[in-house]
Order: sequence, then structure tokens, then C-alpha cells
Amino acid sequence: MPSKKTNATPAVVVQKIPRDKHPISRKDISENAIKVLYRLHKGGFDAYLVGGCVRDLLLGITPKDFDVVTNATPEQVRQLFKNCRLIGRRFRLAHIMFGRDIIEVATFRGPHEEDKTKNSNVSRTNDEGMILRDNVYGTIEEDAVRRDFTVNALYYNIADFAIYDFVGGMADLEEGVLKLIGDPEERYREDPVRMLRAVRFATKLGLRIDDSCRNPIPRLAHLLDDIPAARLFEEFLKVFMSGKAVANFEVLNEHGLMAPLFPVLKMPLKDPASIEYRMVHQAFTDTDERLQAGKSVNPGFLFAAILWYPMLARANEISQEASFTEYESYQMAAADAVSLQARSISIPKRFSLPMRDIWILQLRLTQTAPRKALRLLSHPKFRAGYDFLLLRAKVEGDKQLHSLAAFWTKMQAENPGVAPSPSKPVAKRRRPRRRRPPRKS
Repeated sequence: MPSKKTNATPAVVVQKIPRDKHPISRKDISENAIKVLYRLHKGGFDAYLVGGCVRDLLLGITPKDFDVVTNATPEQVRQLFKNCRLIGRRFRLAHIMFGRDIIEVATFRGPHEEDKTKNSNVSRTNDEGMILRDNVYGTIEEDAVRRDFTVNALYYNIADFAIYDFVGGMADLEEGVLKLIGDPEERYREDPVRMLRAVRFATKLGLRIDDSCRNPIPRLAHLLDDIPAARLFEEFLKVFMSGKAVANFEVLNEHGLMAPLFPVLKMPLKDPASIEYRMVHQAFTDTDERLQAGKSVNPGFLFAAILWYPMLARANEISQEASFTEYESYQMAAADAVSLQARSISIPKRFSLPMRDIWILQLRLTQTAPRKALRLLSHPKFRAGYDFLLLRAKVEGDKQLHSLAAFWTKMQAENPGVAPSPSKPVAKRRRPRRRRPPRKS
């Protein structure tokens, strides 16, 4: 049962850190963010930098983006900026566009009081307490307590260049601890993705998750089942494609968060000696190493590694149930694995199709006849399939796989002029023209 919701705003005491007491300088802030802040300020509105950008600047980290918060409504923001568009239904936001650079502007959030409004377009939650609609505006103090973690509730004021702290975020940042604002269980129920964010922030920033935030996670992990699959794909990228994949995997696995993310993994990844655990751990290790070396990574390859053994088990089941060839069994098992995974984390086709190619190539790479081998070198996904073969050989330690990997390594060295053929773009189907009915005479 969800915890009882308290809509009253907790009493807050503001701590003002003047310019000479903190390291943030305007030269470290995006030029476009500065433009937005000053125009809002000159328009008679309050304007602050808030969230991760302030936190990262205090830690000496270059922020990826800069978020602005104001007492102006989204419609008032749009009146100030011609290059503005309003987005979102759950949270109404203004995006100020400077070419590819987008500065996100939000209005101060107020306390969520669904029982006092009849307008479901303004405020609405589900039976578990998760916020579905939240366009309630308030003051900066109310906005601060509505944010998730204390270290993300620090405000940099363009009017006096001071930092305003309403919830003890500066002290927590100095102590190296990650705390939720308010009752942790209630905050997780409002937005279960906060459990993933807690893990990601802790590993990224080297913070310790406070016990009050850590303890409810295993019991509430199932709430991730209600999160849209497309949103969890974005979280997947943030968690596993940012250079901290191994650390995030270990903490997620410890707290039971891998199961709702990957329901196709029938067995929990509890045993570090198991083949499934070693494959996932090695894939994340390789991903971190590639990112640290400045190399590109593909989510499709990572999904292929995570789902490989479940797909293989399903292919064996299919081949035993009916007289299908190994190739046909792989094709059907791949479709089943992708379909089941898409219920929790949606995988765009630009990643799911290469993932299936990687799996099928594991069969084709066993064909080492000279003509077939030479032809396979030009397959557009050969390199990904070959890298996956190397990963399998490393994880399984199988002599036959090592021998096969050595064969393809030699083939590439002996045929350096054979380049993979480019992937053919999928042709768009044209809609047939609708014929007009003949005119009545």
C-alpha cells in the first residue's frame, strides 16, 4: 500500500551562499543559458540555474546541460522568447532553442494537492501514488522540496550570483551523501525512476546512498513495471552508456533493480560464477573501457550480450518442440526475446535489428569454407558479429570458440581489402493514392 500522502509543504530554512563563498563563475556557464537568465530577469521574473548543472559546477565537473527555473509560467516564457516551444503534458516545460543547443526552462513547482482540484489536466496520480500529471505552480521554496535529491536542489541566482540552499544540499554534497527530499517511499512511488537515478548519481559523483533512501528500493523495485518502456530506454542509456556501467550494474543487481529492467533474464544474476553473470559483467566492463578510450559504443551490442543466453535457451526449446532448423530456431527465439524485452525497455529498430544480426552471425561464423568465409567478411554487421564472438570466447573460455575467433582474426589480416558492405536503408512504403469517385453526371 502506498504511504499516506502529506501535501503540506515542509518548513524550509534558506541558506544563502554569496558569490565570494562558492566557486561558480559566469564564465563556466553556457552563453545561451546566461542569455536566457538575463532576459527573464530583465522581464521582471526570477531566474535561477538549478539541479545537476549547479551540483556539477560545485564539484568541478563540466555540466552536459543547463536547466533554468523561474516564476514565469510557460506561456509567459514563450512571450519573451521567439525561439521557444512548449512541450510536455506531465510537466509543462519551455524549450529555448539556439540551434542544436536547448535551454530547458521550468516554472517553480507547487505542492501536489490532487484532492483539492477537479482538473485532471493539472494534477493526477495513479493508485500507486505515481504522478501522471503535474502542472501545479508555486514558490521557489515549494519548488525546492518538490525536487528529488538534496544535492539537486541548489539554485544559482543570476540577480546576485549567490547560491540558495533550502534543503541542506550543500552540507550533503560536502559529506558525500545522497539523500532524498521528504519521505523516500513516497518519493519513489511518485516517480519510480528515482531509484535508478539514485544509483546513477551515487556512482557518477562518488556519493554514498543514505540508508533511508537505500532500504526501500528492493521492496519497491516492482514499481518500475509501470514506467513507459520508451522512458526506461532513455534511462538505460544514461545508466549503462556513461562510463559507469559496471558500478551501476553491481548496485542495481544488489538492490533487485535488474529484474524489472530485464524480465527476459529468468534467473536473477546472483551468482558471479554463472555464465549469465559473467557475460553481462564482461559486456559492461568492455563498454566502460571503450568509452574511456574515446571509442563509440552501440546499445544494440550491449542488449545482444545481456539477452544472449536467454535467447539461446529459447532457441533450444523451439528446436526441441518442433523440427525447425537451427537458423529458424534462432530467428524465432530472437523475435521472442526482443518482444519480451520491449515490455520493459523498448529497443528502437535501429538497435534491435543489428542485435538480431549479431545473434544470427554467430551461426554463420561457424562456416569456415574459403568462399563462404570471404563472402561473409563483406557483411555489413560482420565486425559486430566478430566482436561478439570474441566476447563469447573470453567469457566461456571454450577452445572451439577461441579457435574460431583466431580463424576470423587471421581471415581479416589476410584480406585487408575486403570492406563490409554498407547497410541498405529500409525503403519506405508509399501509400497508394486514393482514387476519387467518378463524378455523377
